[in-house]
Amino acid sequence: MRIIVSDTSCMVDLRKAELLEALLKLPYTFVMPNTLFEHEWLCLSPGEKKRLCDQGLEVRELPGPAVERAAVYFNQHRRLELNDCYALTLTEDLEDSVLLTGDGLLRRVAEENGVGVRGVLWVIDELEAHCIVPLRRLHDVLQVLRMDPLVFLPEAELVRRLRRLARLLS
Repeated sequence: MRIIVSDTSCMVDLRKAELLEALLKLPYTFVMPNTLFEHEWLCLSPGEKKRLCDQGLEVRELPGPAVERAAVYFNQHRRLELNDCYALTLTEDLEDSVLLTGDGLLRRVAEENGVGVRGVLWVIDELEAHCIVPLRRLHDVLQVLRMDPLVFLPEAELVRRLRRLARLLS
């Protein structure tokens, strides 16, 4: 896995945690479908979007066949957003790639179709493993994400990481 295709959910959570710039320092190529980048990330200013692209985020347009497959996924799984289906089909089309998502249904559909999936906690683990973000900051970020009612991370996994980081910091 060298390419990470992201939907918007994880990127929004990582933005809340002020980890987007750190994310792009990881040794992977990060990609988003152009429709997600342009139409779902309304909270980002044009300057913020440009900065992310300057730091390595790739925004890609989907070819016609991928758009058609996304429509099939969308029709089969009506609770999925069409843009999520674009992220899934882009991941399918890119060799050596996984999907970065926090959406439970998208995760399930991707896995059922043989697509690897990662989430925010994986990003936290990678930031630690590559020594990109200090342990104290990662601990604090996990606390912030845990308290945010709009962030949905597996509680047991989150607590396990918090305890481990607290031990390392003491």
